[in-house]
Amino acid sequence: MTVIPPAWLADVCAEEPYPLLFATISGAHLYGFPSRDSDVDLRGTHALPIEEVVGLRTGEETISRSWERDGVEVDLVTHDLVKFCRLLLTRNGYVMEQLLSPLVVASSAVHEELVALAPACLTRHHAHHYLGFARTQWGLFERTGELKPLLYTFRVLLTGLRLMRSGELVADLTRLFPEGPPYLPDLVEAKRSAEHGPLPGDGPDPVRLAHDVRALTASLEEARETSELPDAATAGAAVHDLVVRVRLGQPISSSARPFVSRMQRTTNTADSAAKNA
Repeated sequence: MTVIPPAWLADVCAEEPYPLLFATISGAHLYGFPSRDSDVDLRGTHALPIEEVVGLRTGEETISRSWERDGVEVDLVTHDLVKFCRLLLTRNGYVMEQLLSPLVVASSAVHEELVALAPACLTRHHAHHYLGFARTQWGLFERTGELKPLLYTFRVLLTGLRLMRSGELVADLTRLFPEGPPYLPDLVEAKRSAEHGPLPGDGPDPVRLAHDVRALTASLEEARETSELPDAATAGAAVHDLVVRVRLGQPISSSARPFVSRMQRTTNTADSAAKNA
């Protein structure tokens, strides 16, 4: 089963109080294991007007809201460009995955420039993000027995491993199957039936799971030490220059991509296929 996000998400982004420089889909849809009842996590960056930056009344650095439309729960979080870029220049894997998500709902020339700068923001220390996230999710799985945190555990460990070894950021677990335990495809298939379902009764036993998680954790720790990624981001000056140009309203050289995304093109293709079936 393929779960396709609704096409009206582009309209949602157009209604935001500040111009969105980009908005992408994160969460289970990005990670390759959405359920029938998964919410849609929209993440992105907005640009505060100059008068809400230099004046006494400043605008919101972070905007967060949740709502339901057509039976779909939507969770939207956007950061002002300055806050987003500060996070981007740290070892924050969340914002990097949001920036590089292929499920693009809204885009701009600024988005394209940030994507181009992303490789120079990656460091070996991003491994700390994925190791910490894995520990948290594994602990949650041990307490609840839910399948979702177990898949998150494997997803972040394998994402971190691919990043350390090749410099490529891949958040979709289904693209990382060859590098993980052989039972992962079955677990992903089981997850699609319920967002908070338990580990299937015919799934791997706890001893096997713990062994595999420990092995992947050790591999990620080793890959961090041998990675060819730098110790610090090298894009700081270029990111600063981009922020200044955006704040001053100067033109951005990169050409903007269409507002409609690959996600919506996929939706349209699926709709056409359904009509022709």
